[in-house]
Amino acid sequence: MKLLSIIPTMNPVSGGPAQGLRNNIPFWKKYGVEPFVLCLDSPVSSFADADNIIAIGSGNNAWSYSANLAPWLEENLTNYDCVLVHGLWQYHGFALNKALNKLRKMGKKLPQVYVMAHGMLDPYFQKAKERRFKAIRNIIYWHLIEKHLINKADGILFTCQEELELAATSFSGYKPKAVYNIGYGIIAPPPFNIQHKQAFELLCPNSRGKDFLLFISRIHPKKGVDLLINAYKILLKSNTESKLPFLVIAGPGLETDYGKMLLKLVQEDEQLKERIFFNGMLVGDAKWGAFYGCEALVLPSHQENFGIVVAEALGCSKPVLTTNKVNIWREIIKGNCGIVNNDDLDGTISSLKIWQAMLEQEKVEFRNNALAIFHNEFTAEATSRNSVNVMLKNNIN
Repeated sequence: MKLLSIIPTMNPVSGGPAQGLRNNIPFWKKYGVEPFVLCLDSPVSSFADADNIIAIGSGNNAWSYSANLAPWLEENLTNYDCVLVHGLWQYHGFALNKALNKLRKMGKKLPQVYVMAHGMLDPYFQKAKERRFKAIRNIIYWHLIEKHLINKADGILFTCQEELELAATSFSGYKPKAVYNIGYGIIAPPPFNIQHKQAFELLCPNSRGKDFLLFISRIHPKKGVDLLINAYKILLKSNTESKLPFLVIAGPGLETDYGKMLLKLVQEDEQLKERIFFNGMLVGDAKWGAFYGCEALVLPSHQENFGIVVAEALGCSKPVLTTNKVNIWREIIKGNCGIVNNDDLDGTISSLKIWQAMLEQEKVEFRNNALAIFHNEFTAEATSRNSVNVMLKNNIN
């Protein structure tokens, strides 16, 4: 089967869709799929130089519009058995639907078409107060453009069951032919080695020799970092600091207004500034050193379609303290590898208290379960196999 994935950019900084696609490609090949990627990056970009990446350029604008895309699709679509569209609300979906309609009228044999939403049908984006204008824009765009691709496609693919169910609640006229939960797989973390520990402690020397919880993600209001700090503050004031681990907050965004507010909140409190360490973005060995060195990951987000850092933590045998707005919360509960609460102050306090009160034997069980659920649910191989089973309509075990 020749599979064409269409995505606006393969730039790694663009986030989950591009990385997930890179993760899947080697395993698709293992299952007999010949994968190609069509993107709107410049043909000379460093992240579009693989043999299977077709970069046609001119997509570096808000809508990712490229005058090259529709003609390319009209000329080449019939060379593929299956097309997989990654993401919504940008030109590539509109151009594909336009090309399919034109080829259909010409009597051409069309490939199967699937769409992977990557969380972009989550009702959070229609309800968040700071997105009012974008929510209105999305309603208009949905009825004029997006729903026609969604409802005509052979199937819509989701990264988890929660995303699949939430997608049906965002817009009227949502009537896909079929929906599938295929997961979102990541490459397994590297085995721990001493360089990981050394690299992390070089960037965060205050953590050396200390038990700590880890927040590692973008510093953004959606991530609930303020909830975490305020919950931590309340627990410290209640004389439980002897049991409360230190807290490392790592990720980009400290230079934003929100990040500056968090820094001020900690620096103005004598107890907090002795126990909370901000680290900025961690990559490579330092990132894995943070994961392997922590007691558990804490992610009190208000919305996560999947939560790659959650899967990465599980792959490092680390339990997670998270919310029921992180869409893989069902899998966390089912796997008995973490604590799930509401995405509010009381829920965050409760998660921290439960973790404090757990016996070491219980924490060991959580750690063992974390690694097991990672291998069962969140590997790139599992996701690739699931997607091939959907597209080939067979059953690869």
